[in-house]
Amino acid sequence: MLYSITGVVTSFYVDGAELDVVTDGNGDAIVLIHGFPLTREIWNVQASQLAQTHRMILPDLRGMGRSSASDGPYLMETLAGDLAAILDAMAIDRATIIGHSLGGFVALAFARMYTERVARLALVCSRLGADSPEIAGFRNDLADRLERENSIEPAVENYIPKLFSDESLQKKSGAVERARAIVRSNSPRGAAAMLRGMAQRVESYDIASDLAMPVLIVAGAGDKVVPPAEAEAMRAAFPAARLALMKNSGHLPMLEEPEALAAELAAFVR
Repeated sequence: MLYSITGVVTSFYVDGAELDVVTDGNGDAIVLIHGFPLTREIWNVQASQLAQTHRMILPDLRGMGRSSASDGPYLMETLAGDLAAILDAMAIDRATIIGHSLGGFVALAFARMYTERVARLALVCSRLGADSPEIAGFRNDLADRLERENSIEPAVENYIPKLFSDESLQKKSGAVERARAIVRSNSPRGAAAMLRGMAQRVESYDIASDLAMPVLIVAGAGDKVVPPAEAEAMRAAFPAARLALMKNSGHLPMLEEPEALAAELAAFVR
């Protein structure tokens, strides 16, 4: 079942970008950060349920979705600064930060820069390591192609097969078509700048042992991007982390097992 977020939409102007943010609910703040090449709409099911008990904050990252594309590359530290500026404007001192994939990279950069502002940290199908030279090269080549062709379609064809488990792809589920539509809502310019920023990020294993807040690591059993063994190594890197395995998911449990992920997140924030 797909939900839509019917909260308040606000624009924040930060360092040359107009950031589009949806807020909903009341209570302690939770920030949901989407992955690449996606938008905040991937979180609709989880946000709708968590908004019953918490104040939800869902940004479209700079250059993605309804947020404007400024000049890139979009470094993870820049995106973390965007998040801090949004929280400042909303007079929120601390929040639970939940990031999917790219969103996890941003969450980790935020935790490095603003540790005292993170009440809890959840990383959904994300990783602590930096890109290998091969992956960084792939990202930079794809960024060049997006700009050269002025089309988001190369991102659709390169990412959709990786984001879902083989089972989800074989079923040709509505989740796959939903993801394609979300990817196509992004601009080639913004996606290219984000790819280049991801390729330049640093690894985060060096800070994991210093992050004492509760941490949740969510992995997909069929994830082709971040395999469960890597997720287990991440769990062991934190002082207080728990691993949740989504048995029927690839890299997108929020679409492949939406209710199960919502339940995991709800238990975590309780």
